[in-house]
Amino acid sequence: MAKPYKSLSGECVTQKVIEKSKFITTSRHVSGEEEARSFITEISEKYSDATHNCYAYIADNLGNLPRFSDDGEPQGTAGMPMLEVLKNSGLYEVCVVVTRYFGGIKLGAGGLVRAYSGSVAENLNAAEKVLYEVCAESLYITDYSNVSAAIRFFADRGANILSTEYLNDVRFTVAVKKAEEEKFDSSLINTLNGRVTIKKLKEYFFPFKLGR
Repeated sequence: MAKPYKSLSGECVTQKVIEKSKFITTSRHVSGEEEARSFITEISEKYSDATHNCYAYIADNLGNLPRFSDDGEPQGTAGMPMLEVLKNSGLYEVCVVVTRYFGGIKLGAGGLVRAYSGSVAENLNAAEKVLYEVCAESLYITDYSNVSAAIRFFADRGANILSTEYLNDVRFTVAVKKAEEEKFDSSLINTLNGRVTIKKLKEYFFPFKLGR
């Protein structure tokens, strides 16, 4: 079974002011290097009037695609410190852009390293995390008399209802962790007194919420 990995859920924006310079940090989950590059372009265009748009990313779920840029800051003072924070966070498929509006006071090499690394650390700490784990997606078919019980069951166990169809019967497309699938299905059958049909659909990585 493929190894689970942590990432971000969507996008997170934080900002701080250091010695009159404004630092805006934007992070986002990215699926591959092309998506990371597109995100960097998007943020750079959004803040096209900024002094610098430095970035760092790990674009895959194995740590094999680390990239960074100082974007005009002294070499080694922005991109690399940002990447180190990202690596130490244990997150994958994440891109972070730190936008700087220079305030007129130079920070020096050490000050820049602290500013950029600190901005990323604070942003990642604030962002909502998810655990990408192999899920089993299945179709659960039951009659209308069991709808409320089924919905309560899914909610109590943190299952992800991907879609619901109300036809002659009710059809729930649900994703659960693969490791919990057998126990989940057995419990649902007991809860609904056997009045449920289960059709296996597919397996893939799914972002299960971890919180902040």
